[in-house]
Amino acid sequence: MMRMIAAVAALALSVTGALAQDPDLIFKRSTVWKFLTPDHKLAVYAIDDPLVGGVACHFTVPEKGGVEGMLGIAEEVSDISLACRQIGPVVFKQKFEQGEDMYRQSRSLFFKKMQIVRGCDAARNVLVYLVYSDRLIEGSPKNSTSSVPIMPWGDAAAPKCADWLD
Repeated sequence: MMRMIAAVAALALSVTGALAQDPDLIFKRSTVWKFLTPDHKLAVYAIDDPLVGGVACHFTVPEKGGVEGMLGIAEEVSDISLACRQIGPVVFKQKFEQGEDMYRQSRSLFFKKMQIVRGCDAARNVLVYLVYSDRLIEGSPKNSTSSVPIMPWGDAAAPKCADWLD
């Protein structure tokens, strides 16, 4: 039984690690004080879109403290906020599918993950990002959406995201 659990955990970590680039920690803020163990915190991270240069996202996730948080076995809650912005000229590196994962991170020891997915509102030339968490059995309706209107940068014309959809 233990071998099966270890194999499933290794598989889950390898799948999540395949897409994951490490986000940059901006800061953490304690929300609940815990005696002798880590506090519950809100952590703010930044990540660049790996396929769309010139776009960065910031997301805030709760991190559980206490004994479970200290041991790394806490199942994190699904409350995640997201803000994405154009920070330079938008450069598409390759074609992408609507709703394709931009970033994925494990949120518990088993089966729960946070995902940021990317889409294109072709009629408005806007990149749309959605963050949500899910589990193998049941998902969460908690989500956050952010949009990035693709604007000209300097003398360069704004590319059309519809041209880069697969």
